Amino acid sequence: MNKQRIVVKIGSSSLTNEQGMLSTEKLSDHVNALAHLKALGHEVILISSGAVAAGFGPLGFSVRPNTIAGKQAAAAVGQGLLMQGYNSLFKQHQIVTAQMLLTKEDFYSQERYRNLFSAISELLKNGALPILNENDSVSIEELTFGDNDMLSAIVSGFLHANALIILTDINGLYDGNPNTEKQAKKYHFLPEITDELLELAGGRGSNVGTGGMKSKLLAAKKALKLGVNVFVGTGKGKEKLSDILEGKGDGTYIGAPFQEQMNMKKQWIGLHSQVMGTIEIDEGAERALLQNGKSLLPAGLTRVEGPFEALDIVKVVNSKGELLGKGQTYYSSEDLDKLKGLTTDQTVKFSINQRAEVVHRDNWVPIEKENTK
Repeated sequence: MNKQRIVVKIGSSSLTNEQGMLSTEKLSDHVNALAHLKALGHEVILISSGAVAAGFGPLGFSVRPNTIAGKQAAAAVGQGLLMQGYNSLFKQHQIVTAQMLLTKEDFYSQERYRNLFSAISELLKNGALPILNENDSVSIEELTFGDNDMLSAIVSGFLHANALIILTDINGLYDGNPNTEKQAKKYHFLPEITDELLELAGGRGSNVGTGGMKSKLLAAKKALKLGVNVFVGTGKGKEKLSDILEGKGDGTYIGAPFQEQMNMKKQWIGLHSQVMGTIEIDEGAERALLQNGKSLLPAGLTRVEGPFEALDIVKVVNSKGELLGKGQTYYSSEDLDKLKGLTTDQTVKFSINQRAEVVHRDNWVPIEKENTK
C-alpha cells in the first residue's frame, strides 16, 4: 500500500476505564497501533479526547464534572497529563509528538488557517505525529466544534487526508440497539449518510443514537462532503489500524472501502464501458448491494430492459428509477426473464458460468444515486 495520510480520532470512551479515568492500558494499545501505522510509512494525525478524564481525578473531583467551569478546569489539568502519557509511550517508538489545541476561530481567519496548514505539513514532513484536541479550557460555545468527531472531520478535509478513522467502543453502526434488540443489524458499509439515518440516530432506543453515534454520523457526513472516506468502529492490538486500512476493520465503512485505487476492471466498468441494458431491483437487493456489500441475486430483480448478453455491462436502478451502479451480468436479458419463481439451483443453469449471482460484487461499481426517469 502506498503512503497515505490518515487522521485517527480516539474518543474518551476508548481511553478510559470503568471509573471514567484515563486507562494506561488502552492508551498504550492505541500508541502501539499508531506507531505501527507510521512504521508502514503512512502519515498519521491524531485527534485525541481524554483531557477531562485525565484531569478530574488529580483536581480532586470524585466523578467527571458536569459544569462547564469544572470541565474546563479538569481539561486544563488533564491535557498536560494526557500529552505526558502520549509522549512517554511514543518515545519508546522513537516518535516525536506535537500538541496543537484548536478552536473554531482558528478556521475563521484565513491567515491562521494557512498557518495551521503550514505548521502541520512541516510536522508531517519531519516525521512528527501531530496530536490535536479542541482547546476545551478556553473554548466558549460559539467557538467550539461541538465535539472532537466534527473536529476530526474538518481536519481530515483540511489536510486532504485519504481516510478518517473514528475509534469508539462500539463496533460500528446498527439499525437498532444491539444491546436490547437481538434483530439489530450492523451496517458494514454505508455509501452515504442519509437524512433517514440521521433521524434514526436521534430516536430513542436506537443504538445509533447512543454513545455519541449521532455526532459520528454528522462528522462522517461532513468528511464525505470534503472527499474523505470514513471508518467508525473498534479494534485492539498493534495491527488494528492497518487492518482497517486493508478493509478488515471491525466496524462500518462509510463512503468507500479504504483501497489504494479501484482495480482496472472496475475502472473500466464504472468509467469506460458501454451500457447494454437496465436491471431494476427491489429494496432488499438495494440494501444488499449498497449497505452489505453483497452480490445481486435473481430474487431481487423486478424488471429487465434489454436486449443484452451474458457478460455485458448493465446499469442497475431501484424502483424509483434512481441509478445505483453498473455491473457485469452473468445472464442474458432473455434468460433473466425466465428466472421468475425459480430456485437458485434451477437458475444457475442459465448463467454463463453456472453461478447464482446476476452481478457478482467483484464486477459491481456503485454510483451516487441519480434519477434516470
